[in-house]
Amino acid sequence: MRLRPDLLDRNSPEQIAVVQLTADPDMPACHVYMEAQIFTPDSKRFVLHRGRGRDDPSHQYLLCDLEDGCSLHPITEELGSTAPSVSPDGRYLYYLVDRTELGGGQLSLKRVKMDGSERETLLVLDRGIPGTSYFPNRIYPLSTISSDGQRLAASAFLGDGHTEDAPYGLLIFDLTNPGVQLIMEGPSWINAHPQYCRSRDAEEAHDILIQENHGNTHDVRGRMTKIFDPELGGDIHVIRDDGTNLRDLPWGRDGLEFRQGHQCWRGRSAWAITSTYGVDGRRLIESLPVPHAGHIGLRSPGGIRNDLSRNFPEPSFCHFACDAQGQYLISDAYGGEHVPTDGGRVFLARLGEPGRDAAVAWTYLLNPRSSWRADAHVHPFLSPDATMGFFNSDECGTLQAYMVTGLGDL
Repeated sequence: MRLRPDLLDRNSPEQIAVVQLTADPDMPACHVYMEAQIFTPDSKRFVLHRGRGRDDPSHQYLLCDLEDGCSLHPITEELGSTAPSVSPDGRYLYYLVDRTELGGGQLSLKRVKMDGSERETLLVLDRGIPGTSYFPNRIYPLSTISSDGQRLAASAFLGDGHTEDAPYGLLIFDLTNPGVQLIMEGPSWINAHPQYCRSRDAEEAHDILIQENHGNTHDVRGRMTKIFDPELGGDIHVIRDDGTNLRDLPWGRDGLEFRQGHQCWRGRSAWAITSTYGVDGRRLIESLPVPHAGHIGLRSPGGIRNDLSRNFPEPSFCHFACDAQGQYLISDAYGGEHVPTDGGRVFLARLGEPGRDAAVAWTYLLNPRSSWRADAHVHPFLSPDATMGFFNSDECGTLQAYMVTGLGDL
């Protein structure tokens, strides 16, 4: 941990401070993606990762103890560890160990207590997905856990290395009676970003936010050659974790508005937020899911759209995240008259009534000085209690993880 007052400027609030959490010049490190469930609910500990990828022997997930001077402790030990999720009660880290290959290999579901003890293997898939002819491989690096802690979802490629347009699929792992089920499949789920709704309502706890990329292409080994067709775009759905009740979010797909590819639930509510781009800039739009009407985006009947960024001049927002209560939002921004491209900007805002109010009290925090290369996105997020913000930057030459404190005083 190292204090970095040099990352603040005269426009930054005087109440905040920046801490660099990782600093090995020879070893990149970064936070897990913004929507990942990697914090304990008391906002005292969270998981980040270090290394050049899950196949790198040096790759590890680390537990950051904020009460112990941001000390870092390895919490995974296996080559191929990926897709971490902290249980809603903060007791366990669930993760996958990917030793799969096209048409075979092994995928293991594991868990470990947050102090690193009682590591156990809950399930091993080495004979394919039960009830199917598929072997999962190219496991998506993010998982998501239900708010009741009973199920974990992760996506994977289902091809065998020979089949053209082979599908991707969404796997649901039962954590109470370990097992797995494939609930959907198809070639357009190449970048599904599955996210369980964090609502504690018994029914909403089964809902998963998923991204569909229309017109994407990939080779027989599952390597993406085009993420989506610009004219077709992509859209966002909600599906129940038994594969039923597909719904739509009224975003994009009209030839004028396109979703950027990032979306998340607003705290523990049933509202979701996406980032868009188009003639009106890069905006943040919140909506509720509506009955499936045929992949028509913002033209979906009954759709409610609330532009959270409508009070921000020339919005140019990219990645964002909310706190656990859905009362605050943090976002990076890049480009436009009010957000120069010299490293981007990070802003904090307060949210009002869902579906009605624009975000207010937009507060500039800092310039992360990131290069914004594809492997160096800022990806900011908040602690569950909204007192801390987190971001990545390669400002020191190697991608590293950072924290902003004092947000609760703003």
